[in-house]
Amino acid sequence: MKVVVSIGGSVLAPDLDADRVADYADAIQSLDAQGHTLGTVVGGGPTARDYIGSARDLGANEIELDQLGIAVTRLNGRLLIAALDDRAAPTPAESYDEGREAIRRGDIPVLGGIVAAQTTDAVAAAFAEYVGADLLVYATSVPGVYNADPNEDDDATRFDELGADELVDVIADIEMDAGSSAPVDLLAAKIIQRSGIRTMVLDGTDPERVVCAVEDGEFDGSEILPEA
Repeated sequence: MKVVVSIGGSVLAPDLDADRVADYADAIQSLDAQGHTLGTVVGGGPTARDYIGSARDLGANEIELDQLGIAVTRLNGRLLIAALDDRAAPTPAESYDEGREAIRRGDIPVLGGIVAAQTTDAVAAAFAEYVGADLLVYATSVPGVYNADPNEDDDATRFDELGADELVDVIADIEMDAGSSAPVDLLAAKIIQRSGIRTMVLDGTDPERVVCAVEDGEFDGSEILPEA
């Protein structure tokens, strides 16, 4: 299969632990060895939030903050590239074209942010659509998609499966309630909806869960199914 794996910064590098990054590289290389065509997208996580918070206090505007966040995602991407050694493209792709060209060369592209005002959630969905991926996997700190913010609502229920249209509605409601636990943002959900790409959202704190999800279809999380 052609698979795009989106790795949240809070999952990959919450504290710049080299062993955690190496474990994710091992998981990606395991899928590569099984013959899957891979692309990866890396988020900024707590490091990006720390930089953005400081820059906001210093008076940076929102576009400048976005650009700072993009820079941090690419730093996290370089960590993963270092761990992937010669299987990865040598630098983070700064455009969808660069990422697709890396795949065509037989390399594993690592993308961070691409443009201001677009999260890496949306980058992953757009890149998956651009390269014609069969599967999009979000490895996040939230174990799936819920019908409400589980941090705010004790009765929040996780979806094992939901349609892409339903995903858009659910994420829109959570974002309107300022729920920070939405596993993907609204733009990403709309791209998934229009592209029809099968998508999995899972707890990525153990990278082996990504391997099991891709190889066996077994995972603890939510699956977004294309609309008929």
